[in-house]
Amino acid sequence: MKKDHLQIILEDIQSKFELVLEGHEAIRREFNSRFDEMDEKIEMNSTMIRALNKKIDAVDERLSAKIEGGDNRLCAKIDEVDKRLSIKIDEVDNRLSSKIDEVDRRLSAKIDEVDQRLSTKIDDVAVQLSAKINEVNADLGGKIAAVAADLAAHRADTESHGKRFTTFGSA
Repeated sequence: MKKDHLQIILEDIQSKFELVLEGHEAIRREFNSRFDEMDEKIEMNSTMIRALNKKIDAVDERLSAKIEGGDNRLCAKIDEVDKRLSIKIDEVDNRLSSKIDEVDRRLSAKIDEVDQRLSTKIDDVAVQLSAKINEVNADLGGKIAAVAADLAAHRADTESHGKRFTTFGSA
């Protein structure tokens, strides 16, 4: 009967560990999914930046041709356009950096939240397991103590019978 209870407790512990492992696997899949989404967004941003760089290169080539054939006034306008494009590029870069930083902050917060919840659940399971183990140990300790007391009583009884036989035999 005791072995059956211990087996049931071990099966219960095993099932809880399996649930924890399943939870970890689900989180891993979610992390991988999130990382894949983030990679796609980064790739999309990189493509946009490459396209923007191609456009900038094209504008630069046209401006270079005009500079070569133009005068000082045209050179001043080209410099002004170049400054405006640099500012716009910096603005786009800053906006993209801000968005990437925000996504990173949100993902980090989610990861921290999931980690905290998992840690709490693992701690709860550990406390429950410790309580169950202590309960089983206390139950077994009480039963062992009762058996030891019975054995001691039987021994004392047996020894007292042995002394009576010794007393009768010597008389």
